[in-house]
Amino acid sequence: MSGCEQRDAGRLALETSRYLQELAREGASSHTIDAYAADLRQLLFFLSPPDLAPPEPEAIDLLLLREWLAGLYRDELTAVTIRRKLAAVRGLFAFLLREGVVRVNVARLVRTPKAPKTLPEVMSAEQANTLLDGVSIGKLERPFPARDRAIFELLYGCGVRVSELAGLDLHDIDRTEHWLLVRGKGRKERQVPLPGKAAEALDRYLAARPVVREEPAVFLNHRGNRLTTRGISGIVKLYATLISGDPSIHPHSFRHAYATHLLADGADLRAIQELLGHARLSTTQKYTQVSLTDLMAVYDKAHPKA
Repeated sequence: MSGCEQRDAGRLALETSRYLQELAREGASSHTIDAYAADLRQLLFFLSPPDLAPPEPEAIDLLLLREWLAGLYRDELTAVTIRRKLAAVRGLFAFLLREGVVRVNVARLVRTPKAPKTLPEVMSAEQANTLLDGVSIGKLERPFPARDRAIFELLYGCGVRVSELAGLDLHDIDRTEHWLLVRGKGRKERQVPLPGKAAEALDRYLAARPVVREEPAVFLNHRGNRLTTRGISGIVKLYATLISGDPSIHPHSFRHAYATHLLADGADLRAIQELLGHARLSTTQKYTQVSLTDLMAVYDKAHPKA
């Protein structure tokens, strides 16, 4: 960017760019960075009257941010979306405070809207196994059936995030001790047990995996490059639609099912927290509510006094 373009962009736009670069250095996911970038562009647009540069960062006060927030409500955005946009703005102002650009993080003074308490929809064990069995027996004629089966077995058998699965490298697999080393949010590493069926499917795929020099990724696309999160999601949706008739199933559906089914079978909540790589137990506790909801549904259906 030239000096003239920098002046036209304004100080806030330049600091926003620096903030996003810091997020990337700290290991934030590309999805988070893209979402925050879009949210902050929207803020810059709100703060920029026609043909004028945005105000200097220190000139942005609580009243101005409340006007921006009111506009989000007028646009009838959901509370979850508004919370994310506010998180992006708070992160930016925390960065500006650390850099000495502003003296107060005024974004922290904006009240956070309450998000509705929603429970994730969870496949039953029967639904999950029916889908995996359909993948296993090759109901669909696909060019890489062993790879596709391994993807499904690891998603359900290990409860990993789709980004963790896409980022898995060959040296992350301990085939002797049956462990996976996965890198979660913020590049935090954890070990995840590799159960028998997942290990079998993975061994079968690795035996057929093309040898591609300088490509450490476990899962490859048809070009021999690392399979992306979008690619994995597309594979899951294809099978779910054609085998189960449910296009709403996505990779994270198996993570929900993994946690819920472990809990239903008596696994300790803190152990599940470690397996999932949750920083807070409260994040894991939502699966308790899912299990209680399922239990009440069984009671209402089966108990004579229900």
